[in-house]
Amino acid sequence: MFCAIVAGEATSIRIYEDDEYLAILDIRPFTRGHTLVIPKRHTVDLTDTPPETVAALVTIGQRIARAARQSGLHADGNNVVINDGKAAFQSVFHIHLHVLPRQSGDKLSFAKGMLLRRDPDREESGRLLREALAQLDAAPQD
Repeated sequence: MFCAIVAGEATSIRIYEDDEYLAILDIRPFTRGHTLVIPKRHTVDLTDTPPETVAALVTIGQRIARAARQSGLHADGNNVVINDGKAAFQSVFHIHLHVLPRQSGDKLSFAKGMLLRRDPDREESGRLLREALAQLDAAPQD
């Protein structure tokens, strides 16, 4: 779907565009001004997206968040999110960053009830992540 939007084959309300990135309003917004920042070059999720692409998504998202605060949307804050994989509620498998303008007192409960509030074994979780990071660091780079 996003590739068709990038190619101009599907309609969208474009907020920002340069040679490599596009920001559009979400067609099913959670909040007014809910924007998606998309790389024009297709990648699926965080595992196959170059770090510099993720950094650029966040940089553009930060500008949009700032604009939401300064605009007539009167945002008091923003949720900035990348859903990574189906288990994390990714529904379009072309990486994208959500910028959701928020107002104090709005009724949106972001991921309410879906958060693990207490890890039963924080030390073990930390050990597992450290080991995986060490393996990633030791693996040959592409």
